[in-house]
Formats: sequence, structure tokens, C-alpha cells
Amino acid sequence: MSLDIRAQTRAVIENIRDLLRSVGAELSDLVQVTSYLVSMNDFGGYNEVWAEFFDASGPTRTTVAVHQLPHPHLLIEIQAVAVLPPGGQS
Repeated sequence: MSLDIRAQTRAVIENIRDLLRSVGAELSDLVQVTSYLVSMNDFGGYNEVWAEFFDASGPTRTTVAVHQLPHPHLLIEIQAVAVLPPGGQS
């Protein structure tokens, strides 16, 4: 099995986007993100995909290396905080 940080990063960000849309928000409403990588060697691939979704004005970001995640096939986990836009669902 080949684990791909780019594919996993894209899937996580797309899942966050879909969750935000379900409450009337967008990725642009994110204000803070914490990303957990099993290996900092994956930072380059993760950062490439990050740049597909966010520019320099994107949310503040902290990236940390962790020993492992709950499932052995996970390379990344992301925690995100968004501010719901006026008129969004509560």
C-alpha cells in the first residue's frame, strides 16, 4: 500500500470545505488551522496541496509532527476553526 500525503491532504481539506458549506460557510471563513503530520518529511507535499486552496491571506496555520495518528494509514489530521458569516446557520 502506498500512502500519499498529497491525496490525503486534498481529501481532508475537501471534507472541511464540505462541512463548512453545510452550514453556509466556505474555506475563506477559516481563521485558524492546526495540521498534524506523522512525518515532517511530508511537509512539502502537504504544503503544495495547501497552496491549491489557500494563498498568503489564508487562515493562520500551525503544523506539528506527531508520533502517530489513530489509524496506521493516516498521514495527516487537520483541526480547523471558522467564523460563521452573518446569515449562516447556527
